[in-house]
Amino acid sequence: MYSFAQRSDTQVVDEPLYGHYLRVTGADHPGRDEIISSMISDGEKVISDLILGGFESDILFMKQMTHHLVDIDRSFLSEVENVLLIRDPKRIISSYNQVMPSVNMNDIGVRMQYELFNELNERGIGVTVIDSGEILRDPGKALQILCETVGIGFQKEMLSWNAGPRPEDGIWAKHWYANVHQSTGFAGGEINSREVPDNLKELYRECLEYYRELFNHSIRV
Repeated sequence: MYSFAQRSDTQVVDEPLYGHYLRVTGADHPGRDEIISSMISDGEKVISDLILGGFESDILFMKQMTHHLVDIDRSFLSEVENVLLIRDPKRIISSYNQVMPSVNMNDIGVRMQYELFNELNERGIGVTVIDSGEILRDPGKALQILCETVGIGFQKEMLSWNAGPRPEDGIWAKHWYANVHQSTGFAGGEINSREVPDNLKELYRECLEYYRELFNHSIRV
């Protein structure tokens, strides 16, 4: 998200369906009430007024979470470019567990990414997969391939940004974005290298199967 925010032609929106997800699921996330009150929490209205509505820039980049796509009509995905960002589930689980006391498959989202990948392909809708490890291996090349795949030009400004919060951050940034606020680009490898706790290792093994299937379709540098 921070990378695309550097583009001269792009408007960035951070997790526009988060409020909807919290409202319909009752999930107890940090800042829940503040999040719901700060944004449109009707998913169908988010889709019609924002995702498919008018916006000033040439490109609208929306960071989404797969588990936010709950109780909504997903037909809108045929009208956008879909990119699945995947990551070693060890990193996702250990990172999530630092904020939330419990973690399950729906929280991690890897299985739903796999299901969404298959659903979009079955419907003949284009979907691009890119792995965070491949981006870190060669950010410039990975982003050039990604931009070419989705039909936009690469801009070198995408490779770096200033440390600290950004105006595009959702109101939940104070709970989740401490590490990314320290970053200035893709260098330095994965920030979180903690091992998966013993009670979550079975979840990790299950997630790993879906991750490996998706990685087979990922952009490679």
